[in-house]
Amino acid sequence: MKLNRTKLYQRVAASIADGIEGGRWAPGTRLPGERDLAEEYKVSRPTIREAMIALEMKGWIEARHGSGLYVTHRDSSGGLREDALNLDIGAFDLTEARILFEGEAAALAAVSITAEQLAELDHIAQEMADPATGNATLFDADHRFHIAVANATGNAAIRSVVEYLWELRTRSPLCANMFDRARRNGVNPRYDEHRPILDALHARDPHGARAAMRRHLRGVVDDLLEATELELLERARHELDARRDTLAKRLEIGPA
Repeated sequence: MKLNRTKLYQRVAASIADGIEGGRWAPGTRLPGERDLAEEYKVSRPTIREAMIALEMKGWIEARHGSGLYVTHRDSSGGLREDALNLDIGAFDLTEARILFEGEAAALAAVSITAEQLAELDHIAQEMADPATGNATLFDADHRFHIAVANATGNAAIRSVVEYLWELRTRSPLCANMFDRARRNGVNPRYDEHRPILDALHARDPHGARAAMRRHLRGVVDDLLEATELELLERARHELDARRDTLAKRLEIGPA
């Protein structure tokens, strides 16, 4: 029996691409909004967002006119299916997996962490809290913090899983694209979201550590949703400004 290994965002993106190819949405027409698409495909808003970004990365749609996403290309070769839109794991799927694994890792770490490991996490947290810390160092500190929590479980398999999930942030084209969009819109690791995790680890409180880690990672999902939405709005604003400049120049042309 052959298993269907396509990802949910791929199936949604491929269905929308098939709709474009079949004439449901002609080039230049506006796609329905996220809410309508989520209801039609019976999926979450993050899945629709990943599908839209996959289609945008492939050149099928773009944001314009400040009113949503528009069809820019209809494939003439035919045969576009899920594989053509396979950009690996999206940031929302990845973060959902992190909530599951890193939440439990934090709970286990709370009952097995050593004084030396707590000191290491304190040092990393101070790096994140320092206003002088540059973005590159900040992202590195964020990575080291989460790996240090996984290491504090004393379980090599858990550490390996958490490391693999972090590697996907850059290895997966769709995931890397989404996090790059977030960084461009000013989303950076925040000390105040990591501090409750560290406090729970110091208190050796597994329930508190799990809750704090999950709360932090759910915040990552919210940041990604907001950042990708802001990017669409920013593009629309730039286009509107350009149109205003063009109109102003045309109006300056008077009779000879």
